[in-house]
Amino acid sequence: MSDRLAALMSRFSIHANTVHSGRICGAHPIETAPGTGQLHLMTAGTMTVRHVDGESLTLVEPSVLLSPRPVAGSFVADETAGATLVCAELSFGGGSVHPVIAALPSLVSLPLSKVPDAAPIFRLIGEEAAGDHCGRKAVLDSLCHVAVVHLLRELMDQRLIEAGLLAGLGHPRLSRAIVAMHDRPATAWTLEAMAEVAGMSRTAFACEFRDVVGATPFAYLQAWRIGLAQAGIRDGRPLKLVALDVGYAGEAALSRAFRAQTGQSPREWKKAQPPRP
Repeated sequence: MSDRLAALMSRFSIHANTVHSGRICGAHPIETAPGTGQLHLMTAGTMTVRHVDGESLTLVEPSVLLSPRPVAGSFVADETAGATLVCAELSFGGGSVHPVIAALPSLVSLPLSKVPDAAPIFRLIGEEAAGDHCGRKAVLDSLCHVAVVHLLRELMDQRLIEAGLLAGLGHPRLSRAIVAMHDRPATAWTLEAMAEVAGMSRTAFACEFRDVVGATPFAYLQAWRIGLAQAGIRDGRPLKLVALDVGYAGEAALSRAFRAQTGQSPREWKKAQPPRP
């Protein structure tokens, strides 16, 4: 089977920057930066996560938290026993158009016991954070990036996300068509071709795709193409080359699809983008 995350990770990168490792006691604000996500690994102790909207979550065993978007709030640990945390800031290649940002809820919380395949990575993160070796931060940054990939795998394989991209990639048949669209966005896809890749009839494929992913196959394909185009435009690539790369005959065709998808022209969209973090 094709690698379900290969195109996502190669076309839309994710980078981790470790910002804290160690014990906390009492209340600590969750540090956020515009345009970033967060990965938090609690390796020991207990802790309550309080959000500004009043919701709270109490962690009573080693757990991992993943947020694709900034989440304001605070961590509250016992004043004496405390909790041991490793926190990383996540930056997404392509900015807000990164597919993983749209595919995830605002907060994913999982006890480590529910992600046994990722246990070696989380153990390494804990050991590295507890040590004082040279290159410690570089190692932690790399391990946190790997941890995010493992979490995406688990979310797909355990079907923990009920709708959207990750739900589609977790589906045994739909994932084949989605991966093919990701790998070959410039292909002149037809419904018949997509259904054939999935090993389904046209009607069954179209209905199942809409129910699981939450969009029609062609709406998803256009969104993927425009997301790739946005990433290319953000990187300063000529619009004509971007259009050919993502399956449009030229700048005019891409601009029409771009406006239909975003409500803006490529030039207007690029001008409105915030500076990169």
